[in-house]
Amino acid sequence: MSTHVGPTPPHYSLPHSAVMAWWLTAWLRGHEQTDTVLDVLGDGAHLLTGGSLVDLLGDVRRSQASYAGLALPVEGDLLGLGGPVTFNAAALEAGQAVVVGELGLVPEDVGETVQWHVHPAARRQLPDVGEADRALRATLVATADDLADLEVARWRPEAADALMNLHHRPTLDAPLGTPAACVDLAARGMQAWSIADLALEDDGGALTSYDAGQRRGLLQPLERAARRAVVAACSPEVWPDPRTSRSPNTPDG
Repeated sequence: MSTHVGPTPPHYSLPHSAVMAWWLTAWLRGHEQTDTVLDVLGDGAHLLTGGSLVDLLGDVRRSQASYAGLALPVEGDLLGLGGPVTFNAAALEAGQAVVVGELGLVPEDVGETVQWHVHPAARRQLPDVGEADRALRATLVATADDLADLEVARWRPEAADALMNLHHRPTLDAPLGTPAACVDLAARGMQAWSIADLALEDDGGALTSYDAGQRRGLLQPLERAARRAVVAACSPEVWPDPRTSRSPNTPDG
């Protein structure tokens, strides 16, 4: 399967699979109606291979799952995947996937549409939201200090500006029922991911190959922490217990 989806979306846009996981979860749990999901995702923009978005929703409903979760694997870190090998390989090639019960959904950009390929999927292990949140915060602080020592403002001013404005987080549109803490974590994860991408965009900006290698070594932990944050924020099996925390995104009643 050839795909150009890739794990890293431009700017602060969530990956296709993150959006799909959030909205499928809201639909499966009754927070959002079918018509709303079709409108948001775009029936015709997202298609089941050989079918439609309605067909995809039908497959998901028949899985009897109560939520959908995100995977963002890269070589050496199959984050969010539990197998089998065929699904892992397809998700790794795409850089992302959705896990819904025993179904694995892998997106492929085809012209102006996103086609979803269905595979068998196994259970996976994930960092919980609190763990991912703490790791992201710690990694951001360490990375900011280290990049300042490498004079990031000289070779990548956009990344330096982003690091200086971490409180200006992107706004993400989440469906009803998504915990506010998870929406915030997803936004911060995408922000950190964007910083890592900006800082790694032009290794030629470093004065020496040593500087370039040092820069990459510093930024890889940030990229990893960012991916883990987004996966946890978009995987309901590790969300906070709703009985102990109330989300402003959850409707009354």
